[in-house]
Amino acid sequence: MIELDSVTKLYGTVIGVNDVSLTLGPGAHGLLGPNGSGKTTFLNLITGQLRPTRGRVRMFGENPWDNPRLYRRIGICPSFEGLYAEITARDWVIYMLRLHGFSPVEAERRALDALEIVGMTASMDRTMGSYSRGMRQRTKLAQAIAHEPELLILDEPFNGLDPVGRHEITMLLKDWVKAGGSLIIASHILYEVETLATSFLLVSGGRLLASGTPEEVHSLLKNLPNEFVIRGEGLRELSQKMIAEQLVDSIRLDGGDRLTVTTHQPTALTSRLPEWNSGGSIRITELSSGDDTLQALFTTLMRIHRGELR
Repeated sequence: MIELDSVTKLYGTVIGVNDVSLTLGPGAHGLLGPNGSGKTTFLNLITGQLRPTRGRVRMFGENPWDNPRLYRRIGICPSFEGLYAEITARDWVIYMLRLHGFSPVEAERRALDALEIVGMTASMDRTMGSYSRGMRQRTKLAQAIAHEPELLILDEPFNGLDPVGRHEITMLLKDWVKAGGSLIIASHILYEVETLATSFLLVSGGRLLASGTPEEVHSLLKNLPNEFVIRGEGLRELSQKMIAEQLVDSIRLDGGDRLTVTTHQPTALTSRLPEWNSGGSIRITELSSGDDTLQALFTTLMRIHRGELR
């Protein structure tokens, strides 16, 4: 569906995307990264709104630059607020469908269907300048799906939505994928992507840090140190035992009742804790570690990228 071969995009001396190569097939893909990481530049490259400084981009096997026929196959929900304040949502979505070549009658039918799907029927004849940010997001999504594209490209689609709106749009997108549609959703909020995507791309500073399913990225991290926080009593003595058996890489005692340790031997360490905790002056009341979600993966990979972990 999408191919990038050694793609770099420069804005003068600023790097937007840095030597990225990847292949994406049909499905639901998450594009994760902090603000300014290169997500929007990546999306603009694959949709033909930008030309790469170096490398090659292909969308459905074609060069997307100056290729209008590709736009019938994709739906774009941009992050920017490019709406016309004095036009109604109904008129705007109809106009966008007319640009795709639909007749006036078919364009109106599709516009009404799309606006109903996103929950905008009651407000579709109001001017968009009177809309809340969440309503504008719904309207942008309506125009993105109205022509029934093969691929949806969504840049921060949940911005401005309240919890109910987020849930409704999430369910809409899940149904889209179940029906065989593909999507790329860019976000800096990990749980938004985790509920929708079966694979993800993690970018920072214009570079691709990791790609694949969450399980595949987890496999990259198995040799990295694990961090544990231990609470209880007798932690100074516990620290000495861990150091004596060479089970920890680093250790920090905070306030006498909280111990933070990093280790490359999490199984060996946790198997010794019950024995040390059985009687004597050591009493462990709480043991916690990094969770097994994309948030933990994102944090760890960012630390690798910054050189904090090796």
